[in-house]
Amino acid sequence: MNLALFDFDGTITTHDSLRDFLLYSFGLKRCIKKLAPVSPMILAYLLGIADNQKVKTEVSKSFFSQMPESEFILLAKKFAEEELPKIVKKSATEKIAWHKSMGDRIIVVSASFSDYLKYWCEKEELELISTRLEIKNGRLTGYFSTPNCWGKEKVVRINAHLNLRDFSKIYAYGDSKGDFEMLKLADEKGYRIFK
Repeated sequence: MNLALFDFDGTITTHDSLRDFLLYSFGLKRCIKKLAPVSPMILAYLLGIADNQKVKTEVSKSFFSQMPESEFILLAKKFAEEELPKIVKKSATEKIAWHKSMGDRIIVVSASFSDYLKYWCEKEELELISTRLEIKNGRLTGYFSTPNCWGKEKVVRINAHLNLRDFSKIYAYGDSKGDFEMLKLADEKGYRIFK
């Protein structure tokens, strides 16, 4: 059996799905208000002087800290059903369909939140490895219950999920520096190939 590893944001989709999820959940005005306190950290990340996980955690805390789990799950499910299909690339779904026809094991490996990705992956019959948010006493804390699934962490999570030696051939698809380590695992790499 072969293995196909797909990044999600920018690879399967046209752009970052978290941005769309935040706008869908809070609207533009509330998003601006919630981003204001963490904007210096976001700028530092864009300039390459702040850590990806730290910035994403601060953004997550600003938006989701103390949100009821039930409210979050409802938003995640509705977003996956109503909005995610709009940003999925046809070329990426065609490649996924090809891997299915070949009998390959297919896993989406993403830094985005599993809470909405899992609904899309279940519908498409794909496995998922992604970042999970922490929930305590029925409310989100804003922190992650797993490390952010980005960069080297993608490889850590893949190796914890399966044994790469079980596969005859490994394919990997990505579009950013957060995918470089995952792409190195592959016999056949696809970097920014889906238009």
